[in-house]
Amino acid sequence: MRVDLFDFDLPPERIALRPAAPRDAARMLVLDSGMVDRHVHDLPSVLRPGDCLVFNDTRVIPAQLEGRRGEARIGATLHKREGTRAWIAFVRNAKRIRTGDRIDFGENATAIAAERFADGSILLEFEGDEPIEAMLARVGRMPLPPYIAGKRATDARDANDYQTMFASEPGAVAAPTAALHFTPALMAALAQRGVEHATLTLHVGAGTFLPVKADDTEEHAMHAEWGRIEAATAERLNAVRARGGRLIAVGTTSLRLIESAADVDGQIHPFEGDTAIFITPGYRFRGIDGLMTNFHLPRSTLFMLVSALKGIDRMKAAYTYAIENDYRFYSYGDASLLLP
Repeated sequence: MRVDLFDFDLPPERIALRPAAPRDAARMLVLDSGMVDRHVHDLPSVLRPGDCLVFNDTRVIPAQLEGRRGEARIGATLHKREGTRAWIAFVRNAKRIRTGDRIDFGENATAIAAERFADGSILLEFEGDEPIEAMLARVGRMPLPPYIAGKRATDARDANDYQTMFASEPGAVAAPTAALHFTPALMAALAQRGVEHATLTLHVGAGTFLPVKADDTEEHAMHAEWGRIEAATAERLNAVRARGGRLIAVGTTSLRLIESAADVDGQIHPFEGDTAIFITPGYRFRGIDGLMTNFHLPRSTLFMLVSALKGIDRMKAAYTYAIENDYRFYSYGDASLLLP
């Protein structure tokens, strides 16, 4: 499909630079057979007893590093872990780096540029024997999306604001932002309503922010991300649907992993490994019955995904409505609930 079909104009002032407070006070546009303005704290009255929300429990790591190779300033955003001490990274000023070069990130944190890839990313092998997590906690910064980081500096608030309440498995370099709206009070209200929840793990990579540069979706290569669905979780999700409940993915990351693990009959299987699933209009959804997600960038793979679920014309109309009615967009913005 032509990528320009997924384009729309977004006024810069609609981009949220801070999350709603409290988190579940964010607005929520509900799209089922109609379109209704709600708030996230209304979810217990919107969902049915027996439904199940599926969350991503990945935890964002401080994956942005600033360093030097000689006199050249180098910026690195870790993207995907490739071993105990190796990460693929998107690198700023990469033309100044050759294979074998050492990059100094300060405070005894150094890495060797071990390999270059066709997309411009570089495999960094970190030296020493200090655990990577400890090193990143010392020299790394939270990797805010470029549309936020370009407007303000990362600060201490982001260390909490950019983590979901479910974050327990370190490895993501971007938050599963739909789950940022949830609070313990909301989860208690959902449980009282009879709405279940489950968790899986997908370590979100920095590739989620990359624009689609191709003119046609067939020419776009998705970056792989590592995910896992435990056997007990797969069994539980299948049981929800078998008794008539709906699986509502909270975030496109949860949705993509479920769809990667589902067979043609809609059965969800245990999964562990990489997925590079790319969902565009025409895709037949197999494992999910709805999606809660934020408002996405034009021409992005995520806007293509929601268009596959609800149709391009329907989603463009919904986004036009959201813009005209002051919804807040992107990672710290408001939510939509898509129930096909």
